[in-house]
Amino acid sequence: MSLPITCHNSQFGTLGQIDASDLAEIAKQGYKSVINNRPDGEEGPFQPTNASIAAEAERLGLNYVYLPVIPGAFTPEEVQEMARLLKTLPGPILAFCRSGARSTNLYQLALQVS
Repeated sequence: MSLPITCHNSQFGTLGQIDASDLAEIAKQGYKSVINNRPDGEEGPFQPTNASIAAEAERLGLNYVYLPVIPGAFTPEEVQEMARLLKTLPGPILAFCRSGARSTNLYQLALQVS
């Protein structure tokens, strides 16, 4: 089953919460880097942990960054960091959060940073 990735362009896509087992499909689709925008524990003990996803990303040779943000409360530093990641990580890049919305919003804000 294909993951419901929203492709914003050829170099950036967003997705809702993933599990470590989804990373093989993400890599198969050509993504080179993954950004996790969801804080650990946001959904309690049933949410996959950053550490488990990071370990599998490393095993698969994917670049992986943990940049947790609170929906609707992005700091200027978080927006700057997202802009930096978009410029420096190998693409294509996939960012994820609970539904994909905050990753999309953070991406849109980061594009406005010069």
